[in-house]
Amino acid sequence: MPDILAAGVVVFRPRREVLLVHRPKYDDWSFPKGKLDRGEHPVAAAVREVAEETGLHVRLGPPLPSQRYPVGQRTKTVHYWTGRVVGDDDVAAYRPNDEIDEVAWVPVAEAPGRLTYEHDRETLARALRVRRRTHAVVVLRHGQARARSAWRGPDSGRTLVKVGELDADRLVPLLAAYDVTRILTSTSTRCVQTVRPYAETAGLPLDLRPRLSEEHATPQAVERVVEDLFDVQAGGVLCTHRPVLPLVYDAAGIEVDPDAGLDTGEMLVLHVRKGRVVAVERHRPR
Repeated sequence: MPDILAAGVVVFRPRREVLLVHRPKYDDWSFPKGKLDRGEHPVAAAVREVAEETGLHVRLGPPLPSQRYPVGQRTKTVHYWTGRVVGDDDVAAYRPNDEIDEVAWVPVAEAPGRLTYEHDRETLARALRVRRRTHAVVVLRHGQARARSAWRGPDSGRTLVKVGELDADRLVPLLAAYDVTRILTSTSTRCVQTVRPYAETAGLPLDLRPRLSEEHATPQAVERVVEDLFDVQAGGVLCTHRPVLPLVYDAAGIEVDPDAGLDTGEMLVLHVRKGRVVAVERHRPR
């Protein structure tokens, strides 16, 4: 049978404390986590589960190795990220329930003794190695657009097809999970349409950049955009086109196999600390 899929977050706060939850059904202490809803992306599930189990909104940091262990006759896979709280991190007002009856910030030195399972202690040890604060720079290729051969008019005006529009909607919780607050996009219609659903949901403006389009991109212009996103300590997304992506990778100082380029609607998440990429992950919206 297929694995049971779940997602969770090892949440830290600056006082070298980690967020743990207690489940009365199992009388165990662990990290906030839970099973994916049908069709849900692990990235979105991780943030949702923390909110449901602790009342806190978090943004994801670098990913951690997944846990995989037997549960009855099946196997469970839990995808994990490090994370930090966005806004108030006070859990004093948390109301106990049948699923989670206690939420606590625990000093990291005491957490191994509080955690019930060895695999959680191993995950904590890995998380402590990458716990330093980062911000996410998301490199996004626009969603699937109408074919060039079937389009009449300027190429920059090509629009998304239905699957591209659906992917744009699916990207909303993924970008939110990394607390994206800046949206820089090519002026081409297919790029604008890809990030517009998130912009409207989050109430953010679109920063239209002609130099991110296929027609006008140059190495120098792309480098300035990437440096801007690296320097500002806030989550950002850069939406562009397949021919422009190598310029973005060069500016970011990362190597990406040219034979494994981003698919339409796919995103590369760069976790940046002090102007340097410390972790990379990639996600398709479906």
